[in-house]
Amino acid sequence: MAHSLESTIRDAYAAFECGDVDGYLESCSEDFSFNIPGRGAIAGSWRGKEGLHELARKAMEVTGGSFREEVEDALANDQHVVVLARHRFTRDGQSRDYKTAHVYNVRDGKLAVCWEQPQDLSIFDEAWGLAHAGAAKL
Repeated sequence: MAHSLESTIRDAYAAFECGDVDGYLESCSEDFSFNIPGRGAIAGSWRGKEGLHELARKAMEVTGGSFREEVEDALANDQHVVVLARHRFTRDGQSRDYKTAHVYNVRDGKLAVCWEQPQDLSIFDEAWGLAHAGAAKL
């Protein structure tokens, strides 16, 4: 039997896909953080409601609004949720496509921390392009 957080995370990603960042955040703790590795334009630690809104804005800006995320699978227990995802978008006139995992720590039934784990960090960084110096993360 699937853990209840599996449907919660799928609903959160469906909200995000529709541009409803607040709908995604309903599943998150107040001090939620989303951590993205590498040197790409979206790399860094994005904290709280404002941080996630800024991450979504930045992702859409860099991709000209073409960013799409497909959930391929979701696994959950009381302490962790793992989302296996595929990201597709266009940047600088080129199609980008890569697989990644989002590994969440759960606290009190809410998503507390996420660590993005791209299948190949060099492809991930190339997809997003280099970050601009001085980019602030909330």
